[in-house]
Amino acid sequence: MTTKSKRVTLNVPMNRVEGDLEVRVELEDGVVAEARCSGTMFRGFENILVGRGPLDGIVITPRICGICSTSHLAAAARALDSVAGVQPPPDGIRVRNVALLTEQVQSDLRQTFLMFAPDLVNRRWSSQPLHGEAVRRYAPFEGTTALEAVTVPGRAMEVVAILGGQWPHASFMVPGGITSVPSQNDLLQCRLLLRELREWYERRVLGCSVERFKALRNAGELEAWLEEEPHRESELGFLWRYGRAIGLDRTGRGPGAFVSYGGLDLPEGSEVAASDVTAAGFVGEGEEPLPLDQRQVVEHVACSWFEDDEPRHPMQGRTRPYATGEEGQRYSWAKAPRYGDRPAETGPLAEMMVGRVPLFVDLIARDGPSTLLRQLARLTRPARMLPVMERWLAEAQGDGTFYKPCGEITEGEGCGLVQAPRGALGHWVRITDGAIAHYQIITPTAWNASPRDDAGTPGPMEQALVGTAVQDPEDPVELGHVVRSFDPCLVCTVHAVRAGRTVGVLRTGSAR
Repeated sequence: MTTKSKRVTLNVPMNRVEGDLEVRVELEDGVVAEARCSGTMFRGFENILVGRGPLDGIVITPRICGICSTSHLAAAARALDSVAGVQPPPDGIRVRNVALLTEQVQSDLRQTFLMFAPDLVNRRWSSQPLHGEAVRRYAPFEGTTALEAVTVPGRAMEVVAILGGQWPHASFMVPGGITSVPSQNDLLQCRLLLRELREWYERRVLGCSVERFKALRNAGELEAWLEEEPHRESELGFLWRYGRAIGLDRTGRGPGAFVSYGGLDLPEGSEVAASDVTAAGFVGEGEEPLPLDQRQVVEHVACSWFEDDEPRHPMQGRTRPYATGEEGQRYSWAKAPRYGDRPAETGPLAEMMVGRVPLFVDLIARDGPSTLLRQLARLTRPARMLPVMERWLAEAQGDGTFYKPCGEITEGEGCGLVQAPRGALGHWVRITDGAIAHYQIITPTAWNASPRDDAGTPGPMEQALVGTAVQDPEDPVELGHVVRSFDPCLVCTVHAVRAGRTVGVLRTGSAR
């Protein structure tokens, strides 16, 4: 008996925001047997930076992304810190950290309700008892939660504007600290904005205090928590119940290996402990975490449109485009980052696993990684970060010391590693004769949506798609759930094509 196979190509955009991602899957009897993720645009910022002054990196690299521009700024500034051998003063570190986390927290909430949740109202799930409630909450431009997710987290971005002068594309972080000096009134206003966000998050998203949720340590306690009325009807409670009803806890497994850069320095004298912030490291499912060693990071290009012949560490990496189209084995402008020789998922779930957060360690041990668990990690990351942000703002001294002079940067090399909203972001730079001689950037989506490496091993998202059942190739919403759980920095409507012609559209969330 011959197995029927159908090729479905999902074209850009995949995440309703920005960028270009094409996902190609081979369906066998309606189930994904093979997947390929293709970045369809050449970035080239690394080449733009060569020959420019060292400080140009903190002006140019935030323009890579309009969503996580603060993350690129932080990575660029940390890279120059390491070149200059300077450590910013404690209050400079606090302000940097708060700005970085503000961008992260608002992104987590908006991604969940504006990027991921619209697929929950797709007509594919109209027979589900909870579908009508999903429409009421998440229908684009109409849902009650969708509308609030635009305004309330958006208000929080005023924190970055107060501390850095603008958002996005601020350049207030420099080697040695920050250029702005917030007053006590500035810091107080930031605290009030975060209090407003926390009150909405606890009332609307969790249905309880962040301390109450953080006390949950295993799957059994989570299930008991869900039976309590305020939690059951909260956004988190509803998402968990509905996601399990439509099988999101059984899709999107991925490679079972995780990498996190941490990226938050602890200011001297702070009450915030290392256990309160994101850990740095690598861990495989069922393994003990390893401390992060950035020397283990390499990029493969066997399946990428670049001139090269071997995996390279970013400090030796090259950005020489070589477009071959469909010929040969190359199919993406994204390189393939690996930790050692292993593909690794990055993002909120990776942070929970590297940091050994008990609830997620237990859920992974019970059920394994999944689309739903990845989204649960994203939606609950603010519960861990908001108290830390509040503490750092309370500790900062208005009109204090936020910058340490570092002198002219003329020679050296270094790297800046941070956790952006989507995961591990790294900048590697070499300065020669007062100018940038080398710059390489690895983004979180490069980790997650990477193509195959030299050994032919698929990237995390490619692995996560395999085994996904697709009911209607004309509207393959099941694939959208998996891809969007990684929060790729890519955009909007997705088309499905076959043999050069359109066969379907992955709808943006219409319930009709």
